[in-house]
Amino acid sequence: MAFFSTSNRPAPVETVPYTGPLMQLRNVEKSFDTAAGRSFVLRRISADISPGEFISIMGPSGAGKSTLLSIIGMLDSSWNGEFYLLGQAVHALPQKQRVALNKQHVGFVFQQYHLIDDLTVAENLDMPLSYRNFKKSEREAMVADTLDKFGMVAKKDLYPRQLSGGQQQLVGVARAIIASPKIILADEPTGNLHSSQGREIMELFQKLNDAGTTIIQVTHSEEYAKFGKRIFELRDGWISGEEG
Repeated sequence: MAFFSTSNRPAPVETVPYTGPLMQLRNVEKSFDTAAGRSFVLRRISADISPGEFISIMGPSGAGKSTLLSIIGMLDSSWNGEFYLLGQAVHALPQKQRVALNKQHVGFVFQQYHLIDDLTVAENLDMPLSYRNFKKSEREAMVADTLDKFGMVAKKDLYPRQLSGGQQQLVGVARAIIASPKIILADEPTGNLHSSQGREIMELFQKLNDAGTTIIQVTHSEEYAKFGKRIFELRDGWISGEEG
């Protein structure tokens, strides 16, 4: 005798992979109040970004480039409009869930490197992994693999102050990609580097993009902007033009 019947079991729910745009921005604005009235940093920013794109954002200082990057990276929550990431309405999420999305999908590369001075190269690489549910042995293996890929095994026990600017930025890029994020956001990643070092970083971004990573960079360099498949031009907070 059977102890249960299978005839009334609910059908299994099939999960359909998300196939829409990676990001959708709709009328995103950021402003603040001054004695003279409201001042806008960003005005009505709307754009769709597909998985695997390489986007360059250009424009003069004060145009809102870094602010837009911070919003996309969910580091800035004080703005208006709609922002969808992988179909999720970021603008409707509480801050805790936005932080979780950031950690899951985004890697940041900064102009000023933002390495932790009191940690070695290997320990800096371990930092983003320590916020995730990786076992210690898994983290150690991922750090070792990344050090090998970036040719930094011999520098794993050095501190940031013992590295050149180019080497520090290389560690910054390695830290950004170690957890295999879908998106890399880079804010003037070559701004403090010599031309040869800058090109090395851009060629590394190109390889990552060719492998499927979405990259959005802010840059003043027309040469490096051309690594992007599309170029957004920001002026006075507006997207004033687009190429590609």
